[in-house]
Amino acid sequence: MSSEKKLAGTTMITAIAASLCCITPVLALIAGTSGMAATFSWLEPFRPFLIGLTIIVLAFAWYQRLKPKKQDIDCACEDEKPNFFNSKRFLVFVTLFAALMLAFPYYAQVFYPSNSKEVVMVLESNTETISYKIKGMTCTGCEAHIESEVNKLNGIVEATANYETGTATVTFDKTKVSPAEIEVAIRKTGYKIID
Repeated sequence: MSSEKKLAGTTMITAIAASLCCITPVLALIAGTSGMAATFSWLEPFRPFLIGLTIIVLAFAWYQRLKPKKQDIDCACEDEKPNFFNSKRFLVFVTLFAALMLAFPYYAQVFYPSNSKEVVMVLESNTETISYKIKGMTCTGCEAHIESEVNKLNGIVEATANYETGTATVTFDKTKVSPAEIEVAIRKTGYKIID
C-alpha cells in the first residue's frame, strides 16, 4: 500500500472520529435506533486533537503529492498515468470529505424533522415548565435530536435543548403529558438525565 493511500485513509478515519459524537445521533435517527445516539459522546473532549491530527495528515499528504520529484536517471520511458487512488483527484476527494466531516456538528440539525407545531390553546393553569440537566450533548445536532423526540409527544407546547449548558427546558400541557413521559422520550435518545 502506497504512503499516499495510507495518508488518505488516516485522514478519513481521523475526520470521521472527530465528528463521530455528532454523526452517531443522525445515523441512529436514520436507522430508527435513537437509543444509541450518545454512544460516542465520550470522544467530544478529544475533538480538537482529532481535528489537528486530520489537518496535519492532510497537509503532509498534500506536501508529498505536490513536492517536486527527483529525477535520478534520464529515461526515455513514458510516465505512467497514476491510478485513481494515487491521483490528485483522490486527494481532493479526501480533502473535501474531511472538511465535510469536520464541519458536521455545524449542520447536523438539518437531518432532524422540523419542530414546528400547531398553535394550540392551552389554559395557563394547565401548563408547566420543567428543566432537565442532560449529560452527553455535544453539538446543535444533539439539541435537535432531543427537541425532535420530545416534540413527538402530544401536549408539548415548547421544547428547547442547549448543549452548552447541558439542559433541556420543556413547557407542556400537564393534562395531556406527564413529566415521566417526557423523561422517557429524552432517555430514548440515549442521553442521560442527571438528577
